[in-house]
Amino acid sequence: MSPSRTSTHWYNEQVTPSESQPRVCSVARTLDVVGEKWALLAIREVLLGNRRFDEMVRCTGAPRDTLAARLRTLVNAQILERRQYSEHPARFEYFLTEAGKDLYPVIVTLRQWGDRHLAGEAGPPATFEHRCGATLHAQLVCEGCGETLDRPFSRRVTTEAT
Repeated sequence: MSPSRTSTHWYNEQVTPSESQPRVCSVARTLDVVGEKWALLAIREVLLGNRRFDEMVRCTGAPRDTLAARLRTLVNAQILERRQYSEHPARFEYFLTEAGKDLYPVIVTLRQWGDRHLAGEAGPPATFEHRCGATLHAQLVCEGCGETLDRPFSRRVTTEAT
């Protein structure tokens, strides 16, 4: 099938997995680290300025032991950095690393998707403004041509060596 703007299945046909092994994929690798609900909600909270454990528990509703485990995973993956702010008792805050800051568009687009598809009649639970004052709406664009990426019109051009 030749690529066309009207074919929504072109992407899927280009990256079919082999019969014997799962596809090597950056999406799967990323989900291994941040693909659990409490991990993404912890990142959301740090982005919103809630850097302390108790604040994160309160704002996410996460069980304390589960959140502690997710925070350890995010620190070990160098997505969050843990910094002590009190010695007695020992207390820590969490800050985004550069890798963590790179997840900001992911959180924004997940929120936007939820606002569009799950908000119900009451509408989104919150809206956000960009620093310019406009309502924040994430939009993916092709760096080469500036075209909006609103559907999966891309093709794989490199493969991992076997």
